[in-house]
Amino acid sequence: MMLPTTNDPRRQLAALCERGLDWHTGATRSLPDSAQARHAAVLVLFGVLDSSIAQPARTGRAREQVPRDLDVLLLRRAATLGSHPGQIAFPGGRLEATDAGPIAAALREAVEETGLDPEGLEPLGTLPALPVPVSNHLVTPVPAWWTRESEVAAVDHLETVDVFRVPVADLLDPANRVSTAHEVGGDIYRSPAFTVDGRLIWGFTAIVLSRMFDELGWADPWDASRTVRPDL
Repeated sequence: MMLPTTNDPRRQLAALCERGLDWHTGATRSLPDSAQARHAAVLVLFGVLDSSIAQPARTGRAREQVPRDLDVLLLRRAATLGSHPGQIAFPGGRLEATDAGPIAAALREAVEETGLDPEGLEPLGTLPALPVPVSNHLVTPVPAWWTRESEVAAVDHLETVDVFRVPVADLLDPANRVSTAHEVGGDIYRSPAFTVDGRLIWGFTAIVLSRMFDELGWADPWDASRTVRPDL
């Protein structure tokens, strides 16, 4: 873990993109057919909550490094989708031939899904692609920062049913951290997850957030033995 050298989260996120990280997922994220893997990108958009809903001061040595009003943009996928139905995710999707790269793809998909104004955010770089075996994708996270907030909402309810901003303080609270366990092909897979306001954030999205928080030095110790089983 690389401890932060500044309390400016935008600079910390940009520095993380420059140095990269190891996802530490091992064989559990091996793709079934890497030669045919499809490439995708997601927007991991951080910003500052409205002052009216800013969170109270937190306790915990690591969380004191993070502004109390920092948040991250997430959405809930429609339950009728064939891939990852009903799950909470980052805005994003597959790279298309017209995309200049992962950043362009993440921005395009985020606009299509949430209606945000891409002129009001700053892409900070990319993180290494993370395999998603269940759909045979290689997904590149694109951390970004709000420079001018815009309204967001679910644009196409056939794909997205809700768009919302989650306080990072809530994600970092050890009381809101759990592990998920689910069975695939007779094997049990465990991974980090978050439970916030009745929402379970797990799978790819939780792995990305958890590893980023660890590498940024934001995370406090939490009880990984607390386990929930997601509804698949």
